[in-house]
Amino acid sequence: MTRMPALYISHGSPMTALAPGLVGARLAELARALPRPRAIVIASAHWLARAPLVGGAAVPETIHDFGGFPQALFDIRHPALGDTALSARAADLLQAAGLAPQLDPQRGLDHGVWVPLRLLYPDADIPVVPLSIQPGLGPAHQFQLGRALAPLRDEGVLVIGSGSITHNLHDWRSYDEARQAPYVQPFIDWVEQRLAAEDVEALLDYRKQAPFAERAHPTDEHLLPLYVAMGAAGMPMRAQRIDAGIDMGFLAMDIYRFDGEPSKA
Repeated sequence: MTRMPALYISHGSPMTALAPGLVGARLAELARALPRPRAIVIASAHWLARAPLVGGAAVPETIHDFGGFPQALFDIRHPALGDTALSARAADLLQAAGLAPQLDPQRGLDHGVWVPLRLLYPDADIPVVPLSIQPGLGPAHQFQLGRALAPLRDEGVLVIGSGSITHNLHDWRSYDEARQAPYVQPFIDWVEQRLAAEDVEALLDYRKQAPFAERAHPTDEHLLPLYVAMGAAGMPMRAQRIDAGIDMGFLAMDIYRFDGEPSKA
């Protein structure tokens, strides 16, 4: 079976579903370039838990976990099926790594899942298993999650982390397409350079080492899915940055494709 890459996707505002812009074009291009996965495991910045939770619903609902947006957004459904056998397989891998996961048979697909998947695979014909992140446990823990799930890549499964390279909602309406937040590009550049150098130690310590880390991420949850993708990538990670622009002047929409060697992780 063809080895799948691992991905990190910046999913942006829920409005990306209605106005995909550059990230929509980039994700469509990426879907054409990827081998077709048999299923997807996706860690979302919008499913937070104290311990790893694996979605086990056979028919996961579309969750509209936001407010104040147009009704057209709430009308969207992403009717992808789940894969209960894959859910159990993912939980077994996490258990073997000592991460004490639990299955959640009710969990649906939040907008960190269905917004990017709607742009990657609009037919919703690939099974999806969502995965929680643990913001209280930091980057190294999410990296371990990804390492544990790396064998899935050799089983036709696309492992995705969904978040945002920069995410500071305090800057909502402070910037726009003509006036970019000054911290965004330095942070983008630092992440790209550290990934190209495969400097996992620096990336795990981004709070201390990255420029403007506190401005780019007042809280960690939108960067933590990057570490899931990195862990699944193995070494060498072979990270490829896909520039998808900067939304509203402060949300960096970078996508990363990792084609590393999971057996060497």
